[in-house]
Amino acid sequence: MSSTLLERAPNAAEQTEDAHGFVTLTVADQLCGVPVLGVRDILAEQAITRIPLAPPEIAGSLNLRGRIVTAIDLRRRLRLPPAPAGQPRMSVVAEQGGELYALLVDQVSEVMSLPAHSFERNPPTLPPAWAAYSAGIHRLQGRLLVVLDVARLLDLSAQA
Repeated sequence: MSSTLLERAPNAAEQTEDAHGFVTLTVADQLCGVPVLGVRDILAEQAITRIPLAPPEIAGSLNLRGRIVTAIDLRRRLRLPPAPAGQPRMSVVAEQGGELYALLVDQVSEVMSLPAHSFERNPPTLPPAWAAYSAGIHRLQGRLLVVLDVARLLDLSAQA
């Protein structure tokens, strides 16, 4: 699955200053995007090992081709209710400081190329927990795409 999504991603030459590529995902029915160039992999549901005494947003760790990956539950990070029991979750893998992190999301959709001129600052009505981890928004035909700031999401010392 990961190769399919990333094969459709615009390559660096296609990513001009006029357009930016985003992997789109859903968390609690909210459409979100993360910059495609920061995504290392997309994973279907994986076995996650709990980490004793870890902060609540740390779901645990998983094994990705022999590397240990810290799994962060975006629902918890964004102070949302837990996913319904039995709902399969997906992971968007990103790297920061030489470490891999899996962002647990409800669903991964597609790669979109969006014009830079449609990017806006966070609206004042965006809940504070979302605004703390959002770089801004794109308005898409009646839906709001929240652009997540992956670096802020992965900064576990910061709390929204």
